[in-house]
Amino acid sequence: MTDLNKLSETLIAGKGPDLKNQVQQAIDEGTDASQILNSALLPGMEVVGERMENGDMFIPEVLMSAKAMSGALEILKPLLSAEESKSAGKVIIGTVKGDLHDIGKNLVSMMLESAGFEVINLGVDIAPEGFVEAVKKHDPQIVALSALLTTTMTQMQKTIDALKENGLKDQVKVIVGGAPVTEKFAKEIGAEGYAPDAGSANKLARSLLH
Repeated sequence: MTDLNKLSETLIAGKGPDLKNQVQQAIDEGTDASQILNSALLPGMEVVGERMENGDMFIPEVLMSAKAMSGALEILKPLLSAEESKSAGKVIIGTVKGDLHDIGKNLVSMMLESAGFEVINLGVDIAPEGFVEAVKKHDPQIVALSALLTTTMTQMQKTIDALKENGLKDQVKVIVGGAPVTEKFAKEIGAEGYAPDAGSANKLARSLLH
């Protein structure tokens, strides 16, 4: 009998090779792939997100857990039915024009993917038009904007304005984050949400869609 709690603990500890072995063993013992995902791995990533929010886990540890999750998903994905592997939602994420920082953005991207979202990561230095084109092409529910410089925060406003001008703003929720960004600033520019870190970004994205 598979100990699902043990799988969660291994994931939280960021032990990638151990987790892969345990997941494979669980499948060999006849445990359902969707049960492993929904009862062990997703709850484990939620704990990681909460610990990050509370300052009990730091970026290197969170990255290890996210990588362990990716490795486990490689084993599970072929075994999940189309219905079960349906994504939690589609998110376009990018760092705004003039800003080349991507560690935080990539961490948010990994956390969202670990939680079952389909993530299109546009990279850094993305102009408002780049986000507009990506929304037209991929039809996401959420657009996530990142900025680490106070000088590039204005590009968040410009991106939201560009989405409005192209008649796309009503079909997406915009969430923003990055060191200089605040809840107040998010409200001022008309974003639907603000997340101070990758753990809360995951929670925010889910709350906006459900």
